[in-house]
Amino acid sequence: MNCIEICAGAGGQALGLEMAGFKHIALIEYEKEYCEVLKTNRPSWNVICEDVHEFDGSLYHDIDLLAGGVPCPPFSVASKQLGKEDERDLFPEAIRLIDEMRPRAVMLENVKGFLDTKFDEYRNHITQSIEKLGYEVTIMLLNACDYGVPQLRPRVVIVGIRKDIKCKFDKERLEKKEAPTVGTVLRNLMGANEWKSLNLWVEKANKIAPTIVGGSKKHGGPDLGPVRARNAWAELGVDGRGIANSAPEADFEGNPRLTKEMIALIQGFPEKWTFGNKKTAACRMIGNAFPPPVACAVGKEIRRCLENG
Repeated sequence: MNCIEICAGAGGQALGLEMAGFKHIALIEYEKEYCEVLKTNRPSWNVICEDVHEFDGSLYHDIDLLAGGVPCPPFSVASKQLGKEDERDLFPEAIRLIDEMRPRAVMLENVKGFLDTKFDEYRNHITQSIEKLGYEVTIMLLNACDYGVPQLRPRVVIVGIRKDIKCKFDKERLEKKEAPTVGTVLRNLMGANEWKSLNLWVEKANKIAPTIVGGSKKHGGPDLGPVRARNAWAELGVDGRGIANSAPEADFEGNPRLTKEMIALIQGFPEKWTFGNKKTAACRMIGNAFPPPVACAVGKEIRRCLENG
């Protein structure tokens, strides 16, 4: 089954949908650094590095799935929550493209803040606009840790199945998987330099992680978020005040810092997925990504509908 993805970012959703059996015809992403990451990790992907406002959906026909992680700052509690008044709100563009392509299915994701009561009117407008284009719409709040991601990360996912598809999307059928602990996931990377305290650290890091924070272009530097988040990391034996270049050395004492590769694993990316050499940019890419295992779970249920429709 084929797929077109807008606002592809660093490829979290795209990778998950690939795992679910979708082949990408095109991935549209505006930021050059993100485009390079996509091309580096998947040279075969057709990455179109342009503003989604300029993307013409009418050129594409017989599309199975239109997916996208539209920008979250308009609805994030970490931002001003301007909603539709925020110039970064791309829901209108997503609806335009649904209208132009009329794909068999739609999948859009955003932050938990999209469900805040202050956005009730706008959220209803979005879902009703998709319904009017001929889709059965499901909106749901999913937590990444329910799908094998070692992180507390709630995300809103909107799924639309075209009404001529007889099979209905059923969120209760999403395949869940218990999340491992941070220590379990990071044992190999954290012990890369034969750190003597590795086993003690793994025992302490015996829970899932708090939400990985991606920050924005204005974010001051690579770290694991504000004070509350850093305190939560400290309980796991992690120094959240910065990002390390490498794993702790053999005689290291104290709480180690995570590398960008470790953060990527906690976000659900495979170990071989790379994000360039700049720590600040890499942390922003990883932190703003949709965890691949969650996208995979939703993608499999969408695929079931399309195959049986």
